[in-house]
Amino acid sequence: MKKTLFKMTMGLGIMVLAAQQVQARTCSPREDILKRLVETYGETRRGIGIARQGAVMEIYASDQTGSWTITVTLPDGITCLVASGQAYEVMAEALPPNV
Repeated sequence: MKKTLFKMTMGLGIMVLAAQQVQARTCSPREDILKRLVETYGETRRGIGIARQGAVMEIYASDQTGSWTITVTLPDGITCLVASGQAYEVMAEALPPNV
């Protein structure tokens, strides 16, 4: 009985977290997102990478405020805000040697 109750509680918790993530994601045309990042937060692009299915991941940050944002742009031109935060720092450290 305790195992079943624990599994049900964990399942409910996971569903709530997943629902919050879906609701929290903001997607708009790329130009609108970039304008907002630059004008509102003073962020500029700091990094870029290719994700699955032709999506482009970018990191934006501001030297003045330390704010940062990670975006993903889909092939259709829609950009989604994936994560954001504070205290962005540029780090230039060597990677550890291959073992």
